[in-house]
Amino acid sequence: MSYDALFGKTAPALTLPNYTGESYTMTPGEDGLPIVLFFYPKAGSSGCTKEVCQFRDAIAEKAVWKTDKVRVIGLSKDSVEKQKAFVQKEKLTYPVLSDVHGEALKAYGVGRALLGLLPSARVTFIIDKKGIVRDALEATLDPAAHTKFVTGWLEKLEAEN
Repeated sequence: MSYDALFGKTAPALTLPNYTGESYTMTPGEDGLPIVLFFYPKAGSSGCTKEVCQFRDAIAEKAVWKTDKVRVIGLSKDSVEKQKAFVQKEKLTYPVLSDVHGEALKAYGVGRALLGLLPSARVTFIIDKKGIVRDALEATLDPAAHTKFVTGWLEKLEAEN
C-alpha cells in the first residue's frame, strides 16, 4: 500500500513510545483538532534537524500552527534514546515518537527512500478534525517544503470552519 491510498479515509490510530519512553496514542478525530503527522528519516541528520526545527518555529510564530488549533506529531524509526537526545538538543515542543518496529510506517504506507539508503521517506500527512486523511507531501530531499505545505493546508482547514 502506498500512502496516497489513505486519501479520503480515516487515518490509522497509533500507539507508540514518545521520546520519554511513555506510551503516546494518536486517535484521529478524537479531540476535533486537525493533525499534522510527519515521518522523517533519521533523528539528528542535517535535513531532519532543519525540518523539525522549522515545525518548532512555525508553532511558536504562526497563528494557524498554535497548539489549540492543530496537533503536530513527528516520528521516525529511531530509538527512544535517540529521539530524546534529538528533542532535547533541538528544544522541540511537540510529541516525537519512536517507531523502531515500523508499525506506523506500514500503517501509513511510508517506505524507504533514496533507493533504500534511508530508513523512511520524508512524508507529511494532513488529517482533518474528523480524522480523515486529506493530503500528504513526500519530499525526502526538500525538508523546507513541509512547513509551506502544512501552512497552506492549515489555512485551508481554518477557512472551512
